[in-house]
Amino acid sequence: MPIQNAPLFTGCATALVTPFLLNNSVDDVSFRQLISRQILSGIDALIILGTTGEPCTLSMAEREQVITSAMDEAQDRIPIIVGTGSNDTSKAIEYAQQAKQLGAHGQLCVTPYYNKTTQTGLLRHYGSILERCDLPMILYTVPSRTGMHIAADTAAALIRHYDIAGIKDASGDPAYAMSLIEQTNGRLPIYCGNDDLILPWMAMGAQGAISVCANIAPTQTKQLTAAGLSGAIIDARSMQAALMPLIRALFTQVNPIPVKAALAMMGLIHEQLRLPLTPLEEPHRSHLRTLLRQMQLMP
Repeated sequence: MPIQNAPLFTGCATALVTPFLLNNSVDDVSFRQLISRQILSGIDALIILGTTGEPCTLSMAEREQVITSAMDEAQDRIPIIVGTGSNDTSKAIEYAQQAKQLGAHGQLCVTPYYNKTTQTGLLRHYGSILERCDLPMILYTVPSRTGMHIAADTAAALIRHYDIAGIKDASGDPAYAMSLIEQTNGRLPIYCGNDDLILPWMAMGAQGAISVCANIAPTQTKQLTAAGLSGAIIDARSMQAALMPLIRALFTQVNPIPVKAALAMMGLIHEQLRLPLTPLEEPHRSHLRTLLRQMQLMP
């Protein structure tokens, strides 16, 4: 059967960090420079205010600043997709409406967390958001962070909503990914949410990847997804293997701690996080610096 709603993008999207100044305000200059670097690297889409963008620490006014800057800098050259997830349905609706009003091309909506719900609650949660805002939505399942997942039959029920435009699968479970394909008859675009599993998910038919690694190595990550999508498995296998040391280093501590450290080492942002996140610790810091030098990503 044909995909019910065309995917928001095909290929590689970067889950972009939100840079902060030393006074902890949003660093608009660095943010725009990061976006320009991503576009020049050939990335296919950008996710802003997703987990990597520390959205839970941003006010509505700061979210507006980030979305407005992203839309202005991108100038419709690539899709801008805004993280709108919340464990409060009314807040998720507010986030979605703001993103649509500011011109975003789509939204990425993680399952509720902490007050995690039932599958019936998920249907009502997502249904309520889409009833109030028709901005195309990529569902997001990441059980390691939220303590719950989107069951395959729940995903199959949700695609009755025309504005469901895919699912970011960060389960790390290939059997789950295949069950999504089975239960939805291939109608739901799937995006790999784990950098270490991009090739396997492409081989299973994913439309692309939403990547943390692409903050650091956008060209290489884009090339990996492109090779996987084209069926060049041997080339993709080599590219995935080459990126594995960096991928492991970027997840030695909670994301986005390591990726912000890496970008700071590269001179692209301040290594500034908002509590409860704290700077990268040793020995992870030294290892990451050595690796970036070996990859010629920093002096």
